[in-house]
Amino acid sequence: MPAYQTVYGETKTVTFSDIITAYTRDPSCKAFVDFLADQAVGMGFYTTVNEEYEKADEAKQVVDDFNESVNLDSLLQIGAREIVASGNSFWLKTEPEHLQNLKVLPLTGFDNPKAVARNQYGEVTGYNYSYGDVKKNFSPEKIIHFKWNPVNFSAFGTGVLQVLLAELSVGGEKRMSFLEMKARIEKIMPEIFEKYAGPDELWVFAGASDKKLAEYQKLIKSKPKAGAKFVYNKAEADVKTVAVDPRARYEAYVDHILNQIYLGGQTPIPKLLTTPGFTEASANAAVEVAERHVMSLQRFIKRTVEKEIFTPLIRQAKLDPKKTDCRLNWGIPETPEIELEEVVRLAEISATSNVQYLSLIHI
Repeated sequence: MPAYQTVYGETKTVTFSDIITAYTRDPSCKAFVDFLADQAVGMGFYTTVNEEYEKADEAKQVVDDFNESVNLDSLLQIGAREIVASGNSFWLKTEPEHLQNLKVLPLTGFDNPKAVARNQYGEVTGYNYSYGDVKKNFSPEKIIHFKWNPVNFSAFGTGVLQVLLAELSVGGEKRMSFLEMKARIEKIMPEIFEKYAGPDELWVFAGASDKKLAEYQKLIKSKPKAGAKFVYNKAEADVKTVAVDPRARYEAYVDHILNQIYLGGQTPIPKLLTTPGFTEASANAAVEVAERHVMSLQRFIKRTVEKEIFTPLIRQAKLDPKKTDCRLNWGIPETPEIELEEVVRLAEISATSNVQYLSLIHI
């Protein structure tokens, strides 16, 4: 097909396989996902309960023991990356009625567009899973589906890499994805470097016969890359260097495509790390905008974990989830501040107690 021929047709659907490939092979895509996921869940978490509930300690122990047994922190690290990249993460419960264990299922096992079965009201009726030789139909109760940013009543969420991988059709004409544009630029860059790192040369031997030209051509082709000099006294030679026209500049076009990639990644950190000239003020402003995105992701994961994991755990322990009010909190627990006067008072109490104890011993 000629390069100038317009391509018409439907746009390609982005699959989970496409997303995994982009994440594992494109440095910028991996950076987008890792930066956002690390900002959201990298600091870890802790749980709190309503201290006024008479069984608060028991409820917290149930939740904390389960979190430790399934290594919830590690599951959240994996899930957050899948959610950022694709807008989805599928966790399997070993027992739908009695929560004992959790397992993150491969995203590519849900590449089928009908992997999530729903009725006419959008209620999920089942999950069709297929990974390698394993084909399973799961009931809705067995799957925790983290579905972030679903668009147009979709059964699936939307992550940051979909837009970068998606083609666009306008008026029947198809535009390739921005990630493909970037990949093509990166593919051709080494070829340009190899072609023009050393200038092309045109060797002219005035008056030389065809036979002599053939001998010269053979000798020139054998010239090592490091360079060599040839001296002839039977023919007049002229060497002309073929240079690249300096007016052929494409920086603006490349910058536009890269800027679209950075916008699609929804985090300014890769841009800040790779672009010189950013002031501290502009960097802080960019990071502040990204923090809103991270806070939204944190809130989504927090609510899903509380509803789909903590509440069933507390209920199966025969406790009241509403009174327990178990919450997931990001970061580490705040250490209460102790005033100096309180420290002195505790020391006085401790000293008084020790004196009384020693007096009892002597008696």
